[in-house]
Amino acid sequence: MQDRHKITNQNTVWHEPHIRRADREKLNQHKSSILWFTGLSGSGKSTLANAVEHYLHKQGARTYVLDGDNIRKGLCQDLGFSDEDRTENIRRIGEVSKLMLDAGIIVLTAFISPFIKDRKIVRDLVPTGDFIEILCDAPLEICEERDPKGLYKKARAGQIQEFTGISSPYERPGNPEILLETGAKSIDECIVQLLDYMKKHGVLDKNK
Repeated sequence: MQDRHKITNQNTVWHEPHIRRADREKLNQHKSSILWFTGLSGSGKSTLANAVEHYLHKQGARTYVLDGDNIRKGLCQDLGFSDEDRTENIRRIGEVSKLMLDAGIIVLTAFISPFIKDRKIVRDLVPTGDFIEILCDAPLEICEERDPKGLYKKARAGQIQEFTGISSPYERPGNPEILLETGAKSIDECIVQLLDYMKKHGVLDKNK
């Protein structure tokens, strides 16, 4: 698949736009950024991403949530859950996130994204500081207890193969920008921690 991409790229030329990211950020009155929520199923990624977007939207920020399940309904509907397909899934999301970054948007992505190398691919796509890795840290037993989609129960029964945390590994980030203890802290506490980081690092206005 990678070879096919290289062949295609040889026959294309990058088109320089008239309106650039800085122009859009000035219009939006905030920096664009990729907030990359990673963690086990049931760790709170989607819940937090949507809660943070709700807050930012009320503040007038330009935002969009890319959710793992939603993406697999369209853009990545042709992919399964093998290691190779998981890598391609994240590569596509990384490229979409990069475009949204250039569009001046704060993009919040909620994906298990279990492999360190795949998350690094996305990080390396964008300038330093634009990829904010957020580990939603909840122990496996708590995620299983929550099991909002009933997936752990199916995985334990052998009905789902290659399920992260059960029959497929999850590689924790060694040094994420933010570690949210979603197994112990409330949603509101996690939101405050994330917003504080964004203000401290200039993504959001400190006075808002």
